[in-house]
Amino acid sequence: MPGIKMKENESFDDMYRKFKKQVDRNLVVTECRARRFFESKTEKRKKQKINAKKKMLKRLYMLRRYESRL
Repeated sequence: MPGIKMKENESFDDMYRKFKKQVDRNLVVTECRARRFFESKTEKRKKQKINAKKKMLKRLYMLRRYESRL
């Protein structure tokens, strides 16, 4: 879990920024969203869009690889 130590002359904004950076690095929010049971429609569409893009790129890669052998 992320945690920060406060220094003498450090403002709250600086500490908050450091904490947010640690949370992002440790993927806390991403993992929390992945473990949720319910997915909203927008999340489902976003995942479908990402998967479709990956699939298309994979097919394009395989096609180019096949063409280069000819």
